[in-house]
Amino acid sequence: MTKIVLCGANGKMGHTLAGCIAKREDCTVIAGIDSYTKQYDSFPIVETAEQLPEQPDVIIDFSNPSSLDMLLNYAFTHHVALVLATTGYSEAQIAQIHTAAEQIPVFFTFNMSLGINLLVELAKRATAILGDQFDIEIVEKHHNQKIDAPSGTAIMLANAINEVKDNRYHYVYDRHARRMKREKNEIGMHAIRGGTIVGEHDVIFAGNDEVITLSHSAASKTVFAEGAINAAVFLSGKPAGLYDMKQLIEQS
Repeated sequence: MTKIVLCGANGKMGHTLAGCIAKREDCTVIAGIDSYTKQYDSFPIVETAEQLPEQPDVIIDFSNPSSLDMLLNYAFTHHVALVLATTGYSEAQIAQIHTAAEQIPVFFTFNMSLGINLLVELAKRATAILGDQFDIEIVEKHHNQKIDAPSGTAIMLANAINEVKDNRYHYVYDRHARRMKREKNEIGMHAIRGGTIVGEHDVIFAGNDEVITLSHSAASKTVFAEGAINAAVFLSGKPAGLYDMKQLIEQS
């Protein structure tokens, strides 16, 4: 039985995670971390990791990038595994995460959905086949409460495509100030925010007289919650290292 702490326990994802875990027999929530500590389930909620009444096997974080230092400090001290599912990390924080994985087990991906990770592989395959004959644009859509743009998933898709092309592409985020034709070695990134859209991502390959679009749409937050829970169970007991969805899929 994997003992889990939820960081961001009182957020929407925290509630979704708690509900999903309650239906499983391979893990349990022993506590939550949140600045808002009102209890809504059987487990206690505290403000900081150091206030946790019991040491977990894994902490799942769906809170905010500002929680990273607190979580890393606690994880180093108690050798606790981390599933980092928050988006909006800076490059410096991502470097921190990679360094931390040398000492503790860390599961880090920009998107916990199995479908999104399949989309990444399909986009890489399409890029390898279509070569330089197609322009590539990425469009992502999220709810009006999302702060960061473009989404971490859009960046993950762009980076995966770019790796196939030996990192020859550069990213263009805003065209209204650019009075020039589109360059061949660019990936356009477009963010839409509105309503309650959970998450939609399109990778568009536009060529001469034909367009190929790879798409993924999430209908609820449950797909991300289940992915994070599976990651936590997978990570429990693992040695120090940086893990992602690829290792989880290979083990399944």
